[in-house]
Amino acid sequence: MYTIFKNENIIFLTDELKLEKKSNFYFWKNFDLKNHLINCNENTSSLVYLYHTNLDHLFKEFENNCVTIEAAGGVVQNSKNEILFIYRNDKWDLPKGKAEKGETISETAIREVQEECGINKIVLKDFIMKTFHIYVENGQEILKLTHWYKMFSDEIDFKPQMEEGITNVVWKNIKEVKISMENTYPNIKLLIEKSRN
Repeated sequence: MYTIFKNENIIFLTDELKLEKKSNFYFWKNFDLKNHLINCNENTSSLVYLYHTNLDHLFKEFENNCVTIEAAGGVVQNSKNEILFIYRNDKWDLPKGKAEKGETISETAIREVQEECGINKIVLKDFIMKTFHIYVENGQEILKLTHWYKMFSDEIDFKPQMEEGITNVVWKNIKEVKISMENTYPNIKLLIEKSRN
């Protein structure tokens, strides 16, 4: 199953017919995705399941309605088991960014964490998951596919990448992370939960 976010709205892509009993379950061929994505631009919260027998085919069909951008980032932890957060656009977020030509995804992840946080010493660890979210740019639906890795660093001197709108970089303990989850993005909540498993 794919979990795709647009604002506070969630779209599940599934090949599990057993979910048909849910009131918000739709067969792909009967669903008006373009209209739904427009409605997601408003301050709404919805959840839908889109079904097709072939999940890979369904995702490709979904992608045809957007421009896909690949990105990568990190859930960086230190020896105190704190997580490194950035503050951007009035929300707590994790460092990530778009892949550049010629880079591997893991190279993108390391570079973006270094650039956005202003740190150098990072150890790349395990791959965690991919997240998907949609935003609008110049009237076009952009599907951002972000590859996330666990990372380690004990650096404490940060230089937020101000030109990217980042105003703060801080380590957060378990209690502080929980508070930050009240002011972050749905895909970040999902990622933090997954990274603890």
